[in-house]
Amino acid sequence: MTSTIDPKSIGRPARPHRHARTLTGYFPEKDASGKDKWPRGDEKAWKDGQRSVDKDVKSVTRNFVGHVQTSLARQAYNLDDFGAYQAAALSTRDDLLVNWNNTQLTYTRKSPKRAYYLSLEFLMGRTLDNALLNLGLKETFSDGVQRLGFNMEDILEQERDAALGNGGLGRLAACYLDSSASQELPVWGYGLRYKYGIFQQFISTDGEQLEAPDPWLDNQNPWELPRLDVIYDVRFYGHADRLNDGTPRALWQGGQEVLAVAYDVMIPGYSTATTNNLRLWESKPKRGFDLNSFNAGNYEGAVEASNSAQAITSVLYPNDHTYVVLFGKELRLKQQYFWTAASLADIIRRFKNLGKSMQEFPDYVAIQLNDTHPTLAIPELMRILIDDEDLRWDNAWGIVTNTFFYTNHTVLPEALEKWPVPLMEHVLPRHMQIIYDIVLDFLLAVEKKFPGDRERLARMSLIEEGVPKQVRMAHLACIGSRKVNGVAELHSELVQTTILKDFVEFEGIGKFGNVTNGITPRRWLDQCNPELSTLITNTLKLKKSVWLKDLTKLEGLLPFAEDKVFRAKWAAIKQRNKERLAHYVQTTLGLTIRTDAMFDVQIKRIHEYKRQSLNILGVIHRYFTLKKMTAAEKAKVNRRVVFFAGKAAPAYYIAKLTIRLIVNVARIINADPDTKEYLQLYFLPDYSVSLAEVLIPASDISQHISTAGTEASGTSNMKFCLNGGLLLGTVDGANIEIAEEVGENNVFFFGHLTPAVEDLRYQHLYHPVPIEEKCPALAEVINQVSTGAFGDGGVYEPLLNTIRQSDYYLLTDDFDSYIAALDMVDEAYLDKEEWVKKSIRTTAKMGKFSSDRAINEYAESYWNIEPTSVPPEGY
Repeated sequence: MTSTIDPKSIGRPARPHRHARTLTGYFPEKDASGKDKWPRGDEKAWKDGQRSVDKDVKSVTRNFVGHVQTSLARQAYNLDDFGAYQAAALSTRDDLLVNWNNTQLTYTRKSPKRAYYLSLEFLMGRTLDNALLNLGLKETFSDGVQRLGFNMEDILEQERDAALGNGGLGRLAACYLDSSASQELPVWGYGLRYKYGIFQQFISTDGEQLEAPDPWLDNQNPWELPRLDVIYDVRFYGHADRLNDGTPRALWQGGQEVLAVAYDVMIPGYSTATTNNLRLWESKPKRGFDLNSFNAGNYEGAVEASNSAQAITSVLYPNDHTYVVLFGKELRLKQQYFWTAASLADIIRRFKNLGKSMQEFPDYVAIQLNDTHPTLAIPELMRILIDDEDLRWDNAWGIVTNTFFYTNHTVLPEALEKWPVPLMEHVLPRHMQIIYDIVLDFLLAVEKKFPGDRERLARMSLIEEGVPKQVRMAHLACIGSRKVNGVAELHSELVQTTILKDFVEFEGIGKFGNVTNGITPRRWLDQCNPELSTLITNTLKLKKSVWLKDLTKLEGLLPFAEDKVFRAKWAAIKQRNKERLAHYVQTTLGLTIRTDAMFDVQIKRIHEYKRQSLNILGVIHRYFTLKKMTAAEKAKVNRRVVFFAGKAAPAYYIAKLTIRLIVNVARIINADPDTKEYLQLYFLPDYSVSLAEVLIPASDISQHISTAGTEASGTSNMKFCLNGGLLLGTVDGANIEIAEEVGENNVFFFGHLTPAVEDLRYQHLYHPVPIEEKCPALAEVINQVSTGAFGDGGVYEPLLNTIRQSDYYLLTDDFDSYIAALDMVDEAYLDKEEWVKKSIRTTAKMGKFSSDRAINEYAESYWNIEPTSVPPEGY
């Protein structure tokens, strides 16, 4: 029987239907002449020479049923929602494969310069809905599966998010791959095929974060193509012996050899036949089961090599350095080398197929390092060019420094990656030799330009002195790359004036630039907020394919902010998105959320610099303020529902305490009869792309409240604003540029500015002022937590002491300003008509923040690559 759904819940996450059913609509109705009658779907023609898609409901259902019977070996009368998802995915993949093969053939024939995006994370989200959108087949597929007795919403819910990332770094990489394909740019991604990803997050009854493996690959992944013929050897350990033949060559041998096996994921462009590739590497043993050990009774030894190899791509480790133990660091180092070595081997193989000299390598290859994680690719390419290709050192270094480009994502000193020299010498002996050679040449050049400046030499060296010595990966990425960029105007300025200041003075400002981050409007507006996308399309009187690929067209919405009818439609969509989120929380957590309130959202990785702690302390302040009010005073207060979501690194104790405090505060607030009508608080566990797609469209206000100068850019701020949610934040990262675009009267800023931060930290250290004198309001909140208002106060003392003592992230300095900004938000929200106007204006001015703009900046100003159109199929 076909399941039904309330029309108001379109787009709402639905409970999965696990029962099997018959494909009721497989046999079509007859028309008056006795012929099969098939409803037509949304036939879409791609113009400008692109392949025309003329796929009707009949062909969709035929292909669907074919996969049910042959790929899944199921009967048409015995299929549950998960089986329907598998059949739909395989049917969609058939269309992707045609474009994917055609794209690869075009690149082979035209031999354009290609860019390769190396990222340790790719937070792709669900694929089916995005693939159907980009292929122009959403309505046709929806009609087809409905005719077969299924609901598309139920089918989409069966897909698990690919566990290939943790936070903004991975989501940015996913957006850039989408934009590269949509802009017809020859760009491939390279990453690791993590078996378990980061972790599934659960919250215990006392609010503690619990981690469990995320076995996202337990079921067949229809979106990947195993490339068992694309395999490379990767070596670890052993010894490297210089050849003493007058060259810098060496012979690296012995140690452990591991196989890198390729898995390809198709990346379709929107409204184009271009379908690029994300190649993921899985580690496998070169020699698996040891039969001799097994026969000798050494059962553990028989599988030791296999387990050691497979561990490399088992789990994504968090970026925070607080988790580090010796084994963890060694495995992380092996992950990074395994991935970069396999990727470079693959890139060089493809280049050699062109029949060109290695001197021409930079003319055909650009490699983007997404943060410092892929930096080992620099000494690895040097190793290949010197040891395998027999190039002179200067020639090899010239090729390297014209091939790589480095994006820095942080100015936090503790987040700048370093590797202990003894560990590097143990795991990668040949690369440590090469790094020492690079250090020698580089410091000689620095000494020549700045003679006698020993302090400068120490600051710029790739090796940081200490016990043990450390290899500074950001320095290596900087000197080994052609260009270096930050990801927001403020961040890029800080990179050039702080952590890389010496390198700017040495190499010149021309090497250093900025590319402000962006997001793909396909997923972060059309896919996650389809009603708003339709309203925009109808209002602008433009085809969706036009404005989704030129987001500046949204400025056409500005006059409609004064249109009362349009504002009512806009507000109604926001309300339905709130109801959708409330439905999700009710069905997944069993909690009831009121939807006649302001929705206040902060969702991102839990970290001290992102200051979720400031937010929850502000919620507590609001709670006790409400407790002191009379009933008449409360009646004038805005109702507010506050949402948190995000994961803390497993060993990041302070971050996990922050989650625990949020959960336990929520337990008290939501049950308090004096306040629960005016304030609710929820922590939504296991944050993911799919959860963000429900939270973001529902927000009225979102919080981006990092300490000034600590957030490189942020992209969730862009996603919220694109969906008409206003921004509450510090003058940090991309918040600044968003305010420049949408107007500061449409954002709510607070807090100290970046130039004041270091002085304030100095005062905390050398001239501390008791918190009771400096910020009495915050002192009262901390005292309430400490004395047990939300459970055992002693549990939270380590978190509270980070504020009472050094307060590195300046909560005491910004708290009063933060509370004042929240009051401004409340006052503005009272005027609902003006609030909707602000929402419309915010969306209308978000054109700059499309990842299409960002990727074109990389293509033109960094990689020097051009669009390569894929000819229509069959031409």
